[in-house]
Amino acid sequence: MDIVDKSWEVQKRIEERVRLLGKGKYGRVLKMARKPTKDEYSKTVMITGLGLFLIGGLGFAIYILVTRLPGWLGL
Repeated sequence: MDIVDKSWEVQKRIEERVRLLGKGKYGRVLKMARKPTKDEYSKTVMITGLGLFLIGGLGFAIYILVTRLPGWLGL
């Protein structure tokens, strides 16, 4: 079996998995999925951005405390 035959077999396996994806336990979820409206998308982006900002700020505050607090306390 040469490389071309092996690649065809791999391609067939991949296509079969994709074909079965819509029929298995994930099929119902994929059928119910829809494209979000502009309002839903903008709210999702804003909430995600706010979460990233808050988590980044918390991490930065912890970093400042860990690096500066021993100097301020004279340790």
